[in-house]
Amino acid sequence: MSPTRTAQTLLNPADSAERQNEKLLRIVEVLMRRVEQGTDLSGAAYAQFERAAMLEDQVRARTRELEAALDLLNESNARLASASREAEATRRNLSDAIETVQEGFGLFGPDDILVMSNSRFGLQLQDIRPGLVPGLSFAGYVDLVSSSGQLSLPEGITQQDWVLHRLQRHRENSTVFIVALKGDRWLQVSEHRTGDGGTVILQTDVTDIIRAERKARGQLLDDQARVIRATLDHITQGVCIFDPEARLIGWNARAAELLAVSRTRFRPGLAFDDLVERLNERLRPGEETRIIGLRDWVASPSPRAALRFEVTRSGDVVLDAFAQEMPDRGFVISFTDITTERRAIAALSRANETLEVRVAGRTLELRDALAQAERANAARSRFVAAASHDLLQPLSAAKLFLASMEDESLNPRALDALCKTRSALQSVETLLDALLDISRLESGRLSVSPQPVRLATLLARLGEEFAPIAQERGLSLRLRPTDSVVISDPTWLRRILQNLIGNALRYTARGGVLVGVRQGAAGLRVEVTDTGPGIPESEREAIFREFHRLNARASASEGMGLGLAIVERAAALLGHAVTLDSHVGQGSRFVLHLGPTADCTPPGPVADAPPRPDLPQDLIGLLVAEDADMRRALAHLLEGWGVNVFDVPDGAEALSLLDETGLAPDFVLIDTRPGAEDAGLALIRDLTARYGPLHARMLATARAEPLRLRAIRAGAPLLYKPVDTGLLQRFIAGARRSG
Repeated sequence: MSPTRTAQTLLNPADSAERQNEKLLRIVEVLMRRVEQGTDLSGAAYAQFERAAMLEDQVRARTRELEAALDLLNESNARLASASREAEATRRNLSDAIETVQEGFGLFGPDDILVMSNSRFGLQLQDIRPGLVPGLSFAGYVDLVSSSGQLSLPEGITQQDWVLHRLQRHRENSTVFIVALKGDRWLQVSEHRTGDGGTVILQTDVTDIIRAERKARGQLLDDQARVIRATLDHITQGVCIFDPEARLIGWNARAAELLAVSRTRFRPGLAFDDLVERLNERLRPGEETRIIGLRDWVASPSPRAALRFEVTRSGDVVLDAFAQEMPDRGFVISFTDITTERRAIAALSRANETLEVRVAGRTLELRDALAQAERANAARSRFVAAASHDLLQPLSAAKLFLASMEDESLNPRALDALCKTRSALQSVETLLDALLDISRLESGRLSVSPQPVRLATLLARLGEEFAPIAQERGLSLRLRPTDSVVISDPTWLRRILQNLIGNALRYTARGGVLVGVRQGAAGLRVEVTDTGPGIPESEREAIFREFHRLNARASASEGMGLGLAIVERAAALLGHAVTLDSHVGQGSRFVLHLGPTADCTPPGPVADAPPRPDLPQDLIGLLVAEDADMRRALAHLLEGWGVNVFDVPDGAEALSLLDETGLAPDFVLIDTRPGAEDAGLALIRDLTARYGPLHARMLATARAEPLRLRAIRAGAPLLYKPVDTGLLQRFIAGARRSG
C-alpha cells in the first residue's frame, strides 16, 4: 500500500474539517522528519518527498471543500431553526384559535389519532376528560365516552351497542346527532371530514335550547288541547278518544247525549269495555252483534282499517259510528245522528217504489208507442219503396211510349202536347227521385262510396244541365273554373250541388247565379251565390225541413220543398257541412264545406255522351218484364228502333222460348220489382251457363249499393228506372259491337 493511500485511509470523513486538517498536518510533520533523518539521498527519498507535497495539496483542497460543506450545513441549520420557530408560532396560533371556539373542539388526523383539542372538548364529561389527550385514537375516544358516568344510554341500548353505532356513524363524511346526558342535559355532536382525511368534532351544549323547545311544545299542546276541547264541544258529532290501552282520554258532551249515557259516567281512564256495556243496555234488540264487531276491531292487531257501522238505540235513534286508529295505536270513535236521513230515505224508498210502478207502466206504454212508431216507420218505408216502384213502372212506360213517338210525323199541336207531356212526366220523375232520396237518407241504411272527385268535370256537367233553364228564365249562370279534387261520393255530391243550383235559379227573378270553389283554412268549399230575395233570419232553419218553401206552397210543378232537406241530410252523411249567409233583398250564398284537397288524382273525365247511334235492324233482344205495361212500352220502343224483341213475363217462359227458337239473344233486358231482384240474377246465371257471357242489363228501382255490386258480378249492371232512353240506346249499340 502506498503512503498516499495510507494517508487517505487515516482520514475519517465523519470528522470535522478542523480534526481532518490537524491529522494531515501531523502526517506531514512525521514525513518531513523521516526525510530529514534519512541518510539515503537516493531517488526513493526524493519520491517520498514529492508525494508528501502532493498530499499536502490534496489536504488543502479537501479542507476547502469541507469548509464549503460546513457553510451549507450551518445555513441549513439556520433555516430549519427558523421553520421550527414559525411552525411553533403557527401551532400556538391554531391552539389559540380553537380555544376561542365556544364549542368543544377536537381534531383527529387522517390516521384517526387525536392531534389537538380545546379546553371545552369533553367539558360535559368530567370523568373522562383526563384521558382526552393528543395521541388518543378515535376508537379509544369512543370507548372513553361510552364508559362515562354522565352518558345516558337510550332504553334497551347497551354500552357495546352504542359504541358500534357511534363507530358506524364515523364512516360518514358528515353527521350531526344529539347525545342525552344525565341530569336532563343534552349534547349535540357534529362530525365532519377535513380535506386530508382527518376528522373535526364539535360538541355543543344544547340543553337550554331543548328545554325551551320542550316548554314551548308543552304550551302548544296545552293550547291545542283547549282548542280541541272547544272544537269537540261545538261539533254535532259525539266523539270518544281512547289511548293504546283502550282507556278513555277525551270526549265531548254530545257523545253522552247520543249514547244516552249519563255524563257522570264519562271520566278519564274509563275502560272501553265498561262504556260498551252501558251502551248495550240502551240498544234496540238485535243490535248487539254490531257492538261485538266493534269489540273485535279494538282487540285486533295493528294496523286496523277504519270501521264504519250503524247502530240503533232505544227511541229508534239511528247512529252512524266511525272508528279509526291513531298513530300510537289509540283510536277515535265518532257517532253521528242520522235518524232524520234514514227516515227520509225510507220515505223516499216508499215513494220510489210507487214511482217505479208508475215508471214501469209508463215504460210499457212508451215501448208500445215506440214499437208502433217503428212499425209505422217501417210501413212508411215499405210504402215509399213500393209506391215509388208502382209509380215508376207506369212512368217509365209512359216515357218509353213518348220516346217511341219522337220519330213519328206529328203536326205542331201534337208536338207541343208531346213536349208538355214529357215536361210533366219529368216533374213527376224529379218528385219521385226526391222522395226516394229522403226515404233512403232517413232510413240510415244508405251506403256511400267516397273517392277522388274532380270538381271541374262535375261542375261542367251541372253547367250544361242548368244552362238551358237559366237561359229560359233570363238569368246568368257562371261557374268559375277550378282544378281541385276532393274525396266524396260523386253521386251524392252531384245531387247536393244539383239541389243548391236548382234552388238558386228557381228563387232568383233577376240577375243570376255564381258557382265558385274557394280554398280556405278548413279546406275546399263550394259557394252557390244568387241575387234572389234573400232569406229572413226567422226562416233559415225552416227551409231545411221537408215540404217547406219560402213564400210559396209546395207543388209538383214549382217544387215540393225537398231540395234543401236532401242537401242537409246528404251532406251530413258525407261528412260535409252546409252554411248559409243571406241578406233580405240582396241574395243568398249557400256554402258546401268539403274538407281538404285530395292528394291522389281521380280518374279522367268521362267522355261526353256520343251522338244517338243508328241501330242495325237485325238485332235480337230478350225482354223479361213481369209488368205488362212496362213490357209493352219497352217492346214498342225497341221495335220502333228496328230491334227484334222476344218479350216474356218471366224467366221460365224466356228459357222455354229460347229453346223453341234455338236462337241466342244479342242482348238481354230484365225488368225487376223490389224484393224480386234475386230471380233476375238467377235468370242471368242460367243464360250465361247456356250461351256464355251475354250483353245484359237489369232494370231496377232500388238504388242499394249491395244490389248494384251483385248485378255487376253477375254480368248484368243496373239501369235505373225511369229508363233513360239515351243510356238504353248506347247499351244496345254496345251489343252490336260485341255481336
